[in-house]
Amino acid sequence: MEEKKIRPQDKWNAKAGLISKSYKLKRELVEQFAAACDKAGVSQAGQITRMMEKFIEETNQEEG
Repeated sequence: MEEKKIRPQDKWNAKAGLISKSYKLKRELVEQFAAACDKAGVSQAGQITRMMEKFIEETNQEEG
């Protein structure tokens, strides 16, 4: 059986602790989000990360 080769990008992602997630969202929402990110000059991934971190922080504060 042939051994699966690891792409350099996959190796880098694993080392950096990055994973890929897939979500099903309404097309209109995704397009509006992309346009808003472009307008603000931020990356979509960066903005999603900030929103996730804020939500986690808010949720943790509600518990404590």
